[in-house]
Amino acid sequence: MKLIDLLFQRNMPRWIIFFIDLGICLFSLILAYLVRFNFAIPKVEIDAFPFVFGVAICIRASSFYFSKTYQGIVKYTSSKDAQRIFIVISIGSLVFVGVNCIFYFFVNKTFPIPFSIIIIDYMATTFLMISLRVMFKALYLELTNPNKEKRSVIIFGAGESGIITKRTLDRDAGTKYKVLGFIDDDIKKQGKQLEGSTIYNIDKLDSLLAENDVSNLIISVQNLPPAKKQQIVDICLNHDTKVLNVPPVSNWINGELSFRQIKKVQIEELLERESIKLDKENIQKQLSNKTILVTGSAGSIGSEIVRQLIKFNPKKIILLDQAESPLYEMEMELFDKYKQQSYEIVMGDIRNKERMDNVFKTFQPQIIFHAAAYKHVPMMENNPSESIFTNVSGTKNLSDLAVQYKAEKFVMISTDKAVNPTNVMGASKRIAEIYTQSLGKNSSTKFITTRFGNVLGSNGSVIPRFRQQIENGGPVTITHPDITRFFMTIPEACQLVLEAGAMGTGGEIFIFDMGESVKIVDLAKKMIKLSGLVLDKDISITYTGLRPGEKLYEELLADHENTLPTHHKQIMIAKVKEYDFTTISTSIDELIDMFSKQNNQTIVKKMKELVPEYKSNNSVYEKLD
Repeated sequence: MKLIDLLFQRNMPRWIIFFIDLGICLFSLILAYLVRFNFAIPKVEIDAFPFVFGVAICIRASSFYFSKTYQGIVKYTSSKDAQRIFIVISIGSLVFVGVNCIFYFFVNKTFPIPFSIIIIDYMATTFLMISLRVMFKALYLELTNPNKEKRSVIIFGAGESGIITKRTLDRDAGTKYKVLGFIDDDIKKQGKQLEGSTIYNIDKLDSLLAENDVSNLIISVQNLPPAKKQQIVDICLNHDTKVLNVPPVSNWINGELSFRQIKKVQIEELLERESIKLDKENIQKQLSNKTILVTGSAGSIGSEIVRQLIKFNPKKIILLDQAESPLYEMEMELFDKYKQQSYEIVMGDIRNKERMDNVFKTFQPQIIFHAAAYKHVPMMENNPSESIFTNVSGTKNLSDLAVQYKAEKFVMISTDKAVNPTNVMGASKRIAEIYTQSLGKNSSTKFITTRFGNVLGSNGSVIPRFRQQIENGGPVTITHPDITRFFMTIPEACQLVLEAGAMGTGGEIFIFDMGESVKIVDLAKKMIKLSGLVLDKDISITYTGLRPGEKLYEELLADHENTLPTHHKQIMIAKVKEYDFTTISTSIDELIDMFSKQNNQTIVKKMKELVPEYKSNNSVYEKLD
């Protein structure tokens, strides 16, 4: 152990490495002469040794000194170190050739160093200097981290990224992992060896995990289809094998992968769907060189809409929000990433019509994306007046000003909770839909509504809450064992918003294909497994009961509605009941006027009159139905 500590635990002094390298050069030169002359070196060559060896040592010593090859830590030798040695030795050997030429043309018409010696010396020196470093590194890795103590790992993907992943594991002794094999779909690769590990078909994954104690499977393939990733994760979770992800190449530090960058697969990745195909030409035509207002631009949806809009070169984006700190963070993000883009940060409350009037008068927005809203069901169930004040009155302020200032389009972000609403929040959004849709009938401004379900990772969504509960040791709380929800990623939802906004001609309520509904308890169980924990052993799930206004199952269409297809398979148009603007406007004004009296019962009763399909669920307002 003392020898190991002496050799490996401390970095070898640079001067020792320098002289060892010189010793390798001397050995290589002697070996070159022995091989060249069949181990019988002529006396004339031996007489030239003092000069030849002196020149060789001077050239090699100078090249090592100026290139700093001796400064690398030998036990961490990398491909870059080998590349540097190759270049330095090559340059030194070319200098030998130059010395030969000088002597031949300017001194005595002879070559002091035979060219065959130079070639043999070049190959021997390069081989020995690189291979001895690699051998030293391998010895260090084995002695400090024996193979029998390493945990087995499988790498999915036998391409360039997979090779880099394996080399990263080999390089980082602290990881204590050994690669059991690769998994790859390419039939041509299957059964072959890659850096000492066998490449298997994905059909072999289940048996490999069953027959071996595999701690991790690392997915090295970029842009793996979600269905394939889901398949891999399900197989691994059945065998208590953790699944890790190699980050995109753009995230590698200085172009080199570090083991610490390989992270656990997140539940959001397993709920993703195939990438959306957008009609970018039409969207570009609609948005290019336009002044665009985004309300709620510091929120999860509004901020992503801004990020998506920037790609289409608008004339200016107005970011409006009342949340100071999140809006400041958004401003810093734009400053760091999109300095060349024109944008304006505006603090303001959509409920304040005078403030909104000044915004419209100052910037004259041509397109409005209205994402500002209160969206938490239990919060709005306890505060109906605030729901009306923001979701209804705020939307009315903006839509009226859009008409007044002759905006081209007004795209409202709604929710699936507006369909057959069972809570105050959903009913308030349905009322806002009704107002904007009826207003657009007699206006040059095109009012378009987009309606979708839960988005992954949005503020207050279930996944961040589950993640926090798991990190805190549980329990994970679910309202009901049978509750289901639709999920969509934030970028996916916002891309569809832009697509729907571009295709809309006014008056449409666009609904998005949310895919299959997800049982929340299954989602929680999978998140627990992905965290490497065991349900009911490391962490438990408890049921708290449905919250006021909460549905077991969410819908995207009301009972008496149907849909029309569009050119985009993930976007449909809902056929909904139409309202007379004069009648509905009067009723909504009456509802908004009720805010000042702060009588929740009266407010909710009026909401039910406006939206007959609004039936409260698990709420104090059920008695009003």
